[in-house]
Amino acid sequence: MFTGIVTTVGQIAEVNARGGDLEIGVAARGGGVERLAVGDSIAVQGVCLTVTRQQPGAFYADVSGETLAKTTFGALRTGARVNLEPSLRAGDALGGHLVSGHVDAVGRVLEVSPDARSWRLRFALPEDLARFVATKGSICLDGVSLTVNEVHGPSFGVNVIPHTQAETTLGELAVGDGVNVEVDLIARYLDRLTNPQRE
Repeated sequence: MFTGIVTTVGQIAEVNARGGDLEIGVAARGGGVERLAVGDSIAVQGVCLTVTRQQPGAFYADVSGETLAKTTFGALRTGARVNLEPSLRAGDALGGHLVSGHVDAVGRVLEVSPDARSWRLRFALPEDLARFVATKGSICLDGVSLTVNEVHGPSFGVNVIPHTQAETTLGELAVGDGVNVEVDLIARYLDRLTNPQRE
């Protein structure tokens, strides 16, 4: 379990093909990454991965075919910067919202515009996920917990404050870029409980 509060930004050091899926190596320091052990969970660009091995200043994780199909990891390249958050521990502050690291889909940046010192971003979302997004609700984009400003059909908007621009990869986004989207966990379960026949 995570909170969507990125603790550090790492860099993809290796992308290794492994029998139809991938192993990635992530170079990172600080932000709790030094406490990682083999078997621990860490959110990488919003995707929950398991640490499989370590080297000084880096950790490795396997990326399944399902993850490659449902996230931006299919286009991951060496040198890419990635948001990192180690899993929540008992007693940690819950500064964002409950995030599982189970990405629902890839969203696309439709618009980037200045809004005072912040950036206002608008994203396109697959239509089957739009019902989970509500104005002033929470959403996780590339591992970052954000508040939804407005919803228009299958698109929604957020504000990215200067701190988030500087401390995460969201400040690098441009129109057309893909982002890993995880809708609100509570909304997903409420929808399933109230619509049990829906796939």
